[in-house]
Amino acid sequence: MQTNQRNTIEALAPALAPRNSYRVSLARCEEEVREAQRLRYKVFVEELGAHVRTRLAGHDIDHYDRFCDHLIVRDNESGRIVGTYRILSPAAARRVGNYYSENEFHINRLQHLRPRMVEVGRSCIHPDHRSGAVITLLWAGLADYMLSNNYDSLIGCASIGMGDGGHNAANLFFQLGPEHMAPAEYHVFPQHRLPFERLANSQPAMVPPLIKGYLRVGAWICGEPAWDPDFNTADLLLLLPMSRMNKRYMRHFLKGTDASAA
Repeated sequence: MQTNQRNTIEALAPALAPRNSYRVSLARCEEEVREAQRLRYKVFVEELGAHVRTRLAGHDIDHYDRFCDHLIVRDNESGRIVGTYRILSPAAARRVGNYYSENEFHINRLQHLRPRMVEVGRSCIHPDHRSGAVITLLWAGLADYMLSNNYDSLIGCASIGMGDGGHNAANLFFQLGPEHMAPAEYHVFPQHRLPFERLANSQPAMVPPLIKGYLRVGAWICGEPAWDPDFNTADLLLLLPMSRMNKRYMRHFLKGTDASAA
């Protein structure tokens, strides 16, 4: 990633973080990436019980990491990374051979978007820092990354925990309004389809904060959920054309609104 891009993202931190509690940047070196991978392991494996294949104990590492940019939020008081987001640019996706989402979905209908389509994933925040400020900084850095590089589209798998047997995930998919569904020409198809018709029980669905955030900024859900057995989650593929991004939230991310209001 070019130096001026990193500096632009870092410049957002003083305006967005209340009393400069946090700072946002792209990881500069391998050790910062390792620290982000340790945070991912803590959240995904130790907290949520995911089964990951990793070559380094205590780290969530996969084949895509070395091709990605790693967005990080650091707590100024402790000096620790407390939030992270993994970003796969279109050029990096060409080098690795595919997007991570293609391990879960057939995305043929998004083929024409690939030259300017960014994929994000592995979003997580330390349990002691889930007040709203950290996710706002991550979104600010992500929005700046997209705009500074003139990328058109953002995709990512958003996960719903299956600890309840998948009922909440099924209820959520049934209860999504048509305004949240992508047009048919952007539909994708799960490789391991979640049988949501059998799992739905008509209870009000709880919407995970990350999915709620995507929908608020204007993202579409591109079709039925997939089941990820390693993470034991139901995953929805979301697509955010930058032209659809809610302008109020864009101003919130890029003009310094207090992150504590997120």
